Amino acid sequence: FCESSAAFWTEIKIKLGILLQKPDSVGDLVIPYNEKPEKPAKTQKPSLDEALQWRDSLDKLLQNNYGLASFKSFLKSEFSEENLEFWIACEDYKKIKSPAKMAEKAKQIYEEFIQTEAPKEVNIDHFTKDITMKNLVEPSLSSFDMAQKRIHALMEKDSLPRFVRSEFYQELIK
Repeated sequence: FCESSAAFWTEIKIKLGILLQKPDSVGDLVIPYNEKPEKPAKTQKPSLDEALQWRDSLDKLLQNNYGLASFKSFLKSEFSEENLEFWIACEDYKKIKSPAKMAEKAKQIYEEFIQTEAPKEVNIDHFTKDITMKNLVEPSLSSFDMAQKRIHALMEKDSLPRFVRSEFYQELIK
């Protein structure tokens, strides 16, 4: 635990008591989110049958490397990739074993996607945001589950239908 993390969690605990929604509540502790450069997917183009299944299943799309890369490219073209990036960050977070690394990654995800006015703030309701903040007092593998489920549902309802109508997808099923 570094001092900045300890100070961050102390501040979160204090803020939870009053549930302030001010964007500057942890502003002096913001650490830039270091994204790893994207490696081009080394996967084969999916079969027509596989690609057709994506119309009805966001999960099947997300489980396929080619589908995930296509979906991400589509969302970037619409300047709306923050939901997918948040979902991926949550999936990566769930693989962390070390409590110290988990706390560090939780802080990073919170600052990048959850806190008010975050650089890539995802659109979640206040109730979900408050529950997520409470979960971060003692980070666990399920800290972001509710927020991740909300974002998954939003992508399924909104982003997936737009992707299926897009040229990105139409090219795959030709």
